[in-house]
Amino acid sequence: MVIEYEKVAEVFSKTAQLQVLIYLLNRPEEEEYLSGIAKATKLSHSSVSRVVAPLLKQGVVIEKKIGKQIRMFQINPNSEIAQKTRAYLEAVFSE
Repeated sequence: MVIEYEKVAEVFSKTAQLQVLIYLLNRPEEEEYLSGIAKATKLSHSSVSRVVAPLLKQGVVIEKKIGKQIRMFQINPNSEIAQKTRAYLEAVFSE
């Protein structure tokens, strides 16, 4: 199921962090470059970097570094927060 950002944003307000979180929740098996997230969400690289930091700190998102500058992100499949957030958002806001 796909979680619809616009429906969630009507309730929780539009935020960059929510947009990035939903983008990653909708692709649980995929690793995504910072620039790919920025392009898909139409946010700046700096905004994505800023809003992903607390998600990393809480273990909701995992980061994989490739070389010195390339960073890839993915929802942490072992995160209870991610699992419960996804279950709730799918139950209430999915197509």
